[in-house]
Amino acid sequence: MNDILIAVISVTSIGLICATLLSVVSKIMAVKADPLLEQLTECMPGANCGACGYSGCNAYAAALAQGEAGADKCPPGGNDLAAKLSDILGLGAPEGAGAKVAVVHCMGNHDTKRDKMEYTGISTCRAAKPLYNGQSACTFGCIGYGDCLGACPSGAICIEKGLARIDPRKCTGCGLCVKACPCSIISMESEPLPVAVMCASTEKGAAMKDKCTVGCIGCMKCVKACPREAITVTDFLASIDYTKCDGCEFSEYKKCVESCPKSCIVSFV
Repeated sequence: MNDILIAVISVTSIGLICATLLSVVSKIMAVKADPLLEQLTECMPGANCGACGYSGCNAYAAALAQGEAGADKCPPGGNDLAAKLSDILGLGAPEGAGAKVAVVHCMGNHDTKRDKMEYTGISTCRAAKPLYNGQSACTFGCIGYGDCLGACPSGAICIEKGLARIDPRKCTGCGLCVKACPCSIISMESEPLPVAVMCASTEKGAAMKDKCTVGCIGCMKCVKACPREAITVTDFLASIDYTKCDGCEFSEYKKCVESCPKSCIVSFV
């Protein structure tokens, strides 16, 4: 009985000594929390998309706290977050370009474009791009295997009938889809976006008509219809100068949209 009691007392004593030592060591070696870092981290959107150039929101917050990054590097947070971070850091409000949204400049799906072959290779856009841009006859449009979908951290992209579609309500403007697309047909545009040319083809009109029913043919009708001279056609492809375009004063009736015979100019507002 005495042996058992001695053993219990010994183990208890050792436990108390170890606990005391751990408590003392933890206080001596404790790393003080950085209140600035905590404030910055709490502001982050938590998307961890990497669009800021860092591995995630915590890494970006740490870079901000150390003065190694600007407050305007987070596309999902936009100008509101940039202003909040600048206020915490004691900086002046940054001049932002406004919120961004991704746009796929293509409308060619399985119903509107002609196929030139049956593609049986690896089902990724990057793999199909060198092989004549996949099975579609148009070599400028969306390949449709969803590399952008896999890159999107917010679930804003879906593939419908072989065409990538972006839900602007879910898009955070991180720009990762732009980097993932090997065809360079996705761009980041400032909101509110009045209209956009949903085509990237620079082929002659006659050739495009044979390959896709909704491709731009460079007919110039949108150029003539635009009251702000905001549209130009280069290499049979229309483009919009958003410094001039006012969306026909953001009315429901957009002259360029109504004038396009191929319906490849789309209104967003």
